[in-house]
Amino acid sequence: MRILVSGASVAGPVLAHWLTRYGFSVTVVERAPAPRRTGGHAVDLFRPAMDISEKMGVLPYIEERATDTRRLTVHQEGSSRRPVRADLSKIFGAASERHVEIMRDELSEIYYDATRDDVEYVFGDSITAISPAGEVRFEHAPPRRFDLVVGADGLHSNVRRLVFGAESGFSAFIGAYLGVLSLPNASDVDGELLMHVGVGRTVGMYGAQHLGEARALFLFRSERELDYHHRDVPRQKDLLRGAFAGMHAEVDRWLDELDRTPAFYFDSITQLRMDTWSRGRVTLVGDAGYCPGAAVGGSTSLAVLGAYVLAGELARADGDHERAFPAYERAMAEHVRGSRAVALSAAKTLIPTSRLGVRGLAQGVRLISALPAGPSRALLRLTTKSGRLYDSVRVEDYAPTPGAAPARPST
Repeated sequence: MRILVSGASVAGPVLAHWLTRYGFSVTVVERAPAPRRTGGHAVDLFRPAMDISEKMGVLPYIEERATDTRRLTVHQEGSSRRPVRADLSKIFGAASERHVEIMRDELSEIYYDATRDDVEYVFGDSITAISPAGEVRFEHAPPRRFDLVVGADGLHSNVRRLVFGAESGFSAFIGAYLGVLSLPNASDVDGELLMHVGVGRTVGMYGAQHLGEARALFLFRSERELDYHHRDVPRQKDLLRGAFAGMHAEVDRWLDELDRTPAFYFDSITQLRMDTWSRGRVTLVGDAGYCPGAAVGGSTSLAVLGAYVLAGELARADGDHERAFPAYERAMAEHVRGSRAVALSAAKTLIPTSRLGVRGLAQGVRLISALPAGPSRALLRLTTKSGRLYDSVRVEDYAPTPGAAPARPST
């Protein structure tokens, strides 16, 4: 049975790994000309994604590439108060008993390296049409027929557009934007997250010794959707400058790197809300089908889990998509709803709407860090939805497969 997967970031390679293990023939097509190996921002893998990565044999390589961010310093905009310093590992530990933070592109590289010998990867191409019978046309390659097609191509999914229609019919803007840039690690930040928090805007800068550079992540609120094209990078940089102008001299220095940064990302924080992720021979996985909100909803862990569940349900149904796709959607529905709720709550906390919210964020960080592990975890579970979500997910065992041999380390 031949399955085409569009997208080689996170969900695509994870899905390809498990489909191959279950005996399916998999092709992954990716618009980028080569695997992405630079840029991106830090993402969190919580318990279910950690468990799945361990089953794949790649967890040691993920842990080797962890950012190992352990300390947090929070500055409150416009306040004479001393910055709050906290043990970040305790805050993450309060949210989940199993967690690692890693750069998104390094994670993608690890998953790709684990599958490249067993999966056909086609870079520098994309799908232009999909027929109900599975005939697929590409921008460059000749047409081919596949039994199933899976869109794992992110929030702005090409597969979703071709099969379900325009993104505007499914997206829900949650009132915030995200920007990420790479910059020199002039402050020699290693294992520390430096944050500046103000009303309607938050920025953090972090680095890790193995990266050789730092990343700055910007989050800001907007009552309306901003006018820009998703490929107009100069316009996006101007919007970011305007949103953070005058926040702090340190933030101004980070913004100065916008004209020199080797890697830049900007997008709205948007949720996808679809009644179904499947139509005929086509289904969606990860952000392509149920993005809860970049940077605030645990979308990377959700994508890994969704890819694993989709492959497992296809194996359980012997490739019968009419049984597998509904089962996949049923299995993921509760997790998707929970992640959406987490995203809305996290966005409100991380990007405060008032001075009281700014102080509350700083004091909450200080309190959780000061408490012993048990009470801090209990406090977070009482006050947020995230603490209840991640550790409640249990990874099901699907069709038995040979033991996962350790994948080659990424290079």
